[in-house]
Amino acid sequence: MSAPLQIGLVIFPRVTQLDLTGPVQVFSSVPGAQVHLIWKRIEPVPSDSVLTLTPTITFADCPQLDVICVPGGFGTNDMINDEEVLEFVRHQAKGAKYVTSVCTGSLVLGAAGLLKGYKAATHWTAMEFLSAFGAIPTKTRVCVDRNRVTGGGVTAGIDFALTLVSIMIDRRTAEAIQLGLEYNPAPPFNAGSPDSAPPEILALQKDRIAPSQARRAEAVDRAAARLG
Repeated sequence: MSAPLQIGLVIFPRVTQLDLTGPVQVFSSVPGAQVHLIWKRIEPVPSDSVLTLTPTITFADCPQLDVICVPGGFGTNDMINDEEVLEFVRHQAKGAKYVTSVCTGSLVLGAAGLLKGYKAATHWTAMEFLSAFGAIPTKTRVCVDRNRVTGGGVTAGIDFALTLVSIMIDRRTAEAIQLGLEYNPAPPFNAGSPDSAPPEILALQKDRIAPSQARRAEAVDRAAARLG
């Protein structure tokens, strides 16, 4: 009997819960998989919404993972300069079959030195920061480059996870999970990308995020300098 597939997702304060919960729903449907939510301590972790998340295992107790995944969120501004988090991700990446992220979680992989020379996707607002870590920014919903698999914006998490399941196991399994979730998106508006959103909506959103973009730029500069 083969050992169960070990899939771990790092959680942290101000994580975007949908970056996490979309893939968790998919991975939890993989036959025989063990899914872990990992943090420094077993304690409630606030997301960037009303939801509070509960880790299932600590960094210290986490087994070697087959898949390590880092979701995104505003909390990544702190995580890219948190050496305990970066060391855990680096350590797990050495033995993992797949090193992955969703949304701005790719910045954490980058800050850990794991994306140098790799193509990577991220949220559209963070694309400009990937190159600071030697990554090759790639404008796509899901980016696969060798064993690095990265998802784009928040809702790409489900696409990312289904793609990874098709790679790890087979397409049949991934399609069965998709059907079980009735994942058949038909958005009411065509405003989900800066390429398709009305110009006034894009301008509004850019104005709203300008302060957070400035904070992220400063955090990325520090992280890139630490990485050397």
